[in-house]
Amino acid sequence: MLNRILELPKRSFFLFGIRGSGKSTWVRQVLPTAIYIDLLDEPRYLELLTDPGLFRLAVQSDSDRGWVVVDEVQRIPNLLNEIHRLISTSDLKFALLGSSARKLKTHSSNLLAGRASQRFMYPFTPEELGAEFDLEQVLQYGSIPVVWREEDRHDVLKSYVNLYLREEIRMEALVRNLPGFARFLPIVALFHAQSINFTSIGRDSHVPASTVKGFVEVLEDTLIASRLSGYEARLRVRERRNPKFYFVDPGLVRTLKGHFGPVGIEERGALFEGWIYTLLLTYRDTRNLFERIHYWAPMNSRTEVDFLIHRGTECVAIEVKSSKIFNQRLLTGLNAIDGLDGLVRRVLVYGGDFDYRTDDGIDIWSVRRFLEALSNDQLWL
Repeated sequence: MLNRILELPKRSFFLFGIRGSGKSTWVRQVLPTAIYIDLLDEPRYLELLTDPGLFRLAVQSDSDRGWVVVDEVQRIPNLLNEIHRLISTSDLKFALLGSSARKLKTHSSNLLAGRASQRFMYPFTPEELGAEFDLEQVLQYGSIPVVWREEDRHDVLKSYVNLYLREEIRMEALVRNLPGFARFLPIVALFHAQSINFTSIGRDSHVPASTVKGFVEVLEDTLIASRLSGYEARLRVRERRNPKFYFVDPGLVRTLKGHFGPVGIEERGALFEGWIYTLLLTYRDTRNLFERIHYWAPMNSRTEVDFLIHRGTECVAIEVKSSKIFNQRLLTGLNAIDGLDGLVRRVLVYGGDFDYRTDDGIDIWSVRRFLEALSNDQLWL
């Protein structure tokens, strides 16, 4: 069993992550003696749905275990009322696992009013995979644990997408227009690592742009994808850039687009950039390496830097290029961002094997060097 970089919090917590990300496996590993309530167990689900008060009786009868795990907690949002009372009146601590926060927010749940912290589980990182890590395999199939462990990853990925549509979307009634959502998915996959355009996506998937916006919010709430806003220091509202859009895993992007062979040159750049973005989110949310992340793109210019990460008053600019050979043209964005307030380092992550440093202080890092910096908190000087 691979060890995850996520550490067990000392207080009650929510743990969110896409289906198959390993939440249940991890929590059983770190809390082997906890009371475990699985809301995918249909009889238990129906019982507690009918009478949430039974939850308190179930956990209090075995309260000496200390921890209570509730898996797929979003299926019965009203349980949070019982959990809130138990946190206030007992020594029990709760690990609340979910693949979506949408129903919790829809039901106006207060997420326990700060009495529980939030953690996130992402696909496997290279640090977690160790000797199993292979960049080409990750870009082709992704690294969602439930997919990575299987021999026929193509088949598992196709089943995963169908499972997402069937269980996460239809069963939980997250969208009303399921056929439109099914048409929308392969089209929005084309916008991976690009600025998202609701009107264009709506035209191609035959749904209104307002519906597309709602569909994107569903992807975000189920943790399948996220939007990255542009850096807006001292910009007027009319100058704001459209957010960029990223799926959480390259295997999902390729499956939605119907790509199952080796990674093509035309798709490699976006997949590589998106994978780096997910790694940055993972280390932000598990090890607090930084607080905020944006992309940087000055107005009236096509120049861009993929990621600008902030810690306190300092920031690091990171450009991502899949090219295996370094040349000076890859530094256009990093040259342009020089002089930004608080900027302490500029890094190019590329697909080659060698590391360099330019005369004006830009670091050119291989994937290996970048991964070392992430795992050892060396992004800041």
